Amino acid sequence: MPSTIDPKLLEILVCPVTRTTLEFKKETQELISKKAGLAFPIRDGIPIMLVDEAREISE
Repeated sequence: MPSTIDPKLLEILVCPVTRTTLEFKKETQELISKKAGLAFPIRDGIPIMLVDEAREISE
């Protein structure tokens, strides 16, 4: 499993709910949308940008 995500991909991906930028969390292999309070998983290097697949996060 790659421990990093292509920075260019991260630049173009946005949260499907809020259309805001995402933060890559290396430890959990997730893309975090702080505004939506969701964490989108990355599986086999592929971001899964489906709300149904995301988990809710609390800060």
